[in-house]
Amino acid sequence: MSWLEVSVQVDSETAEAVAEVLSRYAYHRGVAVEWQPENAPRGLVSVRAYFPMDADTDTKRQRVREALWHLGQIAPIPEPEFRPIVEVDWSETWKKHMPVLQIGERIVIRPSWLEYAPRPGDVVIQLDPGMAFGTGLHPTTQLCLRALEHAPVSGATVLDVGTGTGVLAIAAAKLGARSILAVDKDPIAVQVAKDNVAENQVAGLVTLRHGELAAARGEYDVVLVNILARVVLGMLDDGLVTHVRPGGLLIAAGLLEGQEEEISVAFEKEGLVQQDREQIKDWVGLVARRA
Repeated sequence: MSWLEVSVQVDSETAEAVAEVLSRYAYHRGVAVEWQPENAPRGLVSVRAYFPMDADTDTKRQRVREALWHLGQIAPIPEPEFRPIVEVDWSETWKKHMPVLQIGERIVIRPSWLEYAPRPGDVVIQLDPGMAFGTGLHPTTQLCLRALEHAPVSGATVLDVGTGTGVLAIAAAKLGARSILAVDKDPIAVQVAKDNVAENQVAGLVTLRHGELAAARGEYDVVLVNILARVVLGMLDDGLVTHVRPGGLLIAAGLLEGQEEEISVAFEKEGLVQQDREQIKDWVGLVARRA
């Protein structure tokens, strides 16, 4: 069978968003992320996806272009490159350049095919990136993980809204949370998260549920929301804060620097008191406590 490869070279901050777009069209949602391509300028990665050459090829090509164009209104995205190739095992391609990621002081994300000797105190999460949003590459995921590392998670109940690969839920479990509910509106993301939760041997602590905020009930000690600012604002209108117990924490990322003031004002109106702030490039993570 012949395949069409689509590739886009972007910086690491944009790679996960591009991978999510391409996964909508890729065969079995397979996306390859190549670190430090040999022929690319320093700091760029290649995001690649593959779909079979058939009667719908031209339509898929146009849809990919349109989807990337819309994403390009938020961050610069170059024109995708397309090339026909013979059959390959592209699922192995992205494994060549993905490293072990050290995030914060203790959290380590280890791709399943790489060896890593843990240091005392390391919290190691085994994860296969490229399957759903949340590999640890994007600054918003890193901001949430760093905040979670310093939050009073031990013995806590945790809600992870928009779990993606489940990386935040797994981190919470390995940091000592008593129980975690992780929800996502994408059924494929829920399945990916279930696989990762099982692989990390925390299935007894993490409950996965398909749905949005309404899928969660009750109050939690820590609520994680790694979602774009406009979605966070909508969730606040839908009662997000009612899921944070009085004195509990809301950890939010996915916020661009220019959106921080609007989010902070909305937090204050909902009775949330900001406790901490961290920034990576243009992305901001906020930690707020419910009064």
